Amino acid sequence: MCDLRLVSCLEKVFADSAPSYPFYAPEGLRGEEVFFQLSWKNEVSDARTLVNLKIESEISGLIRAERVRFVPVLYPTIPGADDDYLRKTPGLYPDLLEPIGDSRLRAYGDHWESAWITISPTEELKAGSYPIRLSLVTDEGEELGAVETNYTLTDAALPEQKLIHTRWFHCDGLCRYYNVRMFSEKFWRICESFMRAAVRMSVNCLLTPVHTPPLDTRVGGERLTCQLVDIEKEGDSYAFGFEKLERWIRLAQECGIKYFEIAHLFTQWGAAHAPKIVALENGAKKKIFGWDTDAGSPEYVAFLKQYLKALKKELKKLGVLDKCFFHISDEPNLAQLESYRRARESVKKELKGLNCIDALSNLDFYREGLVEKPVCATNHIRPFLDEKVAGLWAYYCIGQHTDVSNVFVAMPSQRTRIIGTQLYKYGIEGFLQWGFNFYNSQYSLYPVNPYETTDGDGFSPAGDCFIVYPGKDGQAYDSLRARLVRQAVNDLRAFEKLEQYIGKEAVVSLIEEDVSPIEFDRYPRDAEYLLKLRHKVNSLIAKYASHEAKA
Repeated sequence: MCDLRLVSCLEKVFADSAPSYPFYAPEGLRGEEVFFQLSWKNEVSDARTLVNLKIESEISGLIRAERVRFVPVLYPTIPGADDDYLRKTPGLYPDLLEPIGDSRLRAYGDHWESAWITISPTEELKAGSYPIRLSLVTDEGEELGAVETNYTLTDAALPEQKLIHTRWFHCDGLCRYYNVRMFSEKFWRICESFMRAAVRMSVNCLLTPVHTPPLDTRVGGERLTCQLVDIEKEGDSYAFGFEKLERWIRLAQECGIKYFEIAHLFTQWGAAHAPKIVALENGAKKKIFGWDTDAGSPEYVAFLKQYLKALKKELKKLGVLDKCFFHISDEPNLAQLESYRRARESVKKELKGLNCIDALSNLDFYREGLVEKPVCATNHIRPFLDEKVAGLWAYYCIGQHTDVSNVFVAMPSQRTRIIGTQLYKYGIEGFLQWGFNFYNSQYSLYPVNPYETTDGDGFSPAGDCFIVYPGKDGQAYDSLRARLVRQAVNDLRAFEKLEQYIGKEAVVSLIEEDVSPIEFDRYPRDAEYLLKLRHKVNSLIAKYASHEAKA
């Protein structure tokens, strides 16, 4: 027999410790996938019994299970980070969600295993409560244990997502891991799978490599060329081809993407140089700009004027120009303000009237009019909030390791999910994170195997570099953390739904009921807070929706 337990979606079950968080029966609104877990351990200490997971319910066709796989974590967090981590020691941590069928489930006597359960209600499913029975059975049909719960569907739908959400999509990682040529037919098939995985976790804005993004690259080094725009150089004139860009945008839209981030026009950390630009010149492809090109060089500035004019025309023809976000340079610091200013001025006319964003942490860039929409690090956002910056975005990356939310593997699930509540309270327009699928070392010196190296080979805490895994046959496999991000955005959308009935002030009061005012660096640290909050929100939505239907 097995010790079989229903487990909250906010618990990470380690092999060497029994689940202990309280379990709340799954519930949600229309259009909302709902998650929980099943964990088990064989009561026979030396057992390793092959088992099958059996799901019995009238909605069993809407329920799927994935195996929670343990991944190696050598670098859990930055030394000196706060104590709100599950563990700070190297080891095996639960993270990868692997389709059942890629391997067999076993019930071991010496450690815990888990399955991630997803309920995906259809539009036709009637609101109400649905019993679910989960059991483990052997190949011979012997039942080793069973548990039961109920799923409740509220008769009100989540509103359409307003948050603009981007996680940087890295094409070179896909090509290197799967050993495919950039923009080959196989590449496009793989790309589609990863785009769909991004949309599954509520990403609706896609980093678009019109030229190779100048991101996380060693000064003087190069990343694999990934340039959607074909360029032909003849003297001082340039001709542009957009066939691949059109295919990219149409594919992304088919997958559910609505917005597009245009690759940065200057190098990271100060806008000192040009990104890598490849063109056909005298019948041969060659790099015409790069690290050896000063950002303000007359040749590059002249190129940008032609490039941006043609690019804008194409994006307008494709109907997405007003849904595009342009960048100057990523994460400039105060010492680089003047170099950033020079780069910004060189394209100011070409970018007039367009959406321009950049990740930064110093308010001076905004006050001096250099960035219309700052994307501020969550641990430096308070001055921007006090300034009442319109259309403010937020981001986190390696530096946001103390007090604030993030997606590190070693963080408690509730610490990852709380970001949705914070974004709602402060009316944040967009959210950015740099590592959807960065399968490289620091500065992209060499590729890494994400199944063996979850920290960019010591670059950043495990989980910072990527949130999906490259699965079999070019399929993207979600992480447990990707589902938490999805829940965070669903929380935000549920708050927006309730706001339609009672107003934002009342929703924020509900969020902060019996707790201190929520900040980006101050919030309840227990899982029960979020579970109880969503239950209260769902119940109120159901009440008001029912009154609305009867009116």
